[in-house]
Amino acid sequence: MIEIDGPFYRVSESGFEMLIPRWEGHEPETAEEADATITFPDGSRRYATFMTLDVIRRIMDKNARTGESLGGRYFWCSDLIIIRDVGLESMAAAIRDLISSGDIEGACDLLDPLDEDEEETDIRKS
Repeated sequence: MIEIDGPFYRVSESGFEMLIPRWEGHEPETAEEADATITFPDGSRRYATFMTLDVIRRIMDKNARTGESLGGRYFWCSDLIIIRDVGLESMAAAIRDLISSGDIEGACDLLDPLDEDEEETDIRKS
């Protein structure tokens, strides 16, 4: 289920929850890229960046014009998950599959645990 939670989208599933900043022009059905904090039932959290190949191409093309990344000859992004289809549902499907295959640990870095006094909203400040 996708809900609006202040300046974030909250994608809730039985095995995980993703918190994704709401960027202007990035609607749940058409988002081509997003950053997500993924929280699991045991309280552990991981981080992911989602992008379509078109987004990566546009970044590399821009870098070719600006001279960044050896004139657009390479692209890198930590915790990157490349999705073929746009939308938050496509991103959630990728996370479901990574969890079921056991590949989530290699694909997405583990975040530090929250302090006891830290509220969930504090995650959103990082």
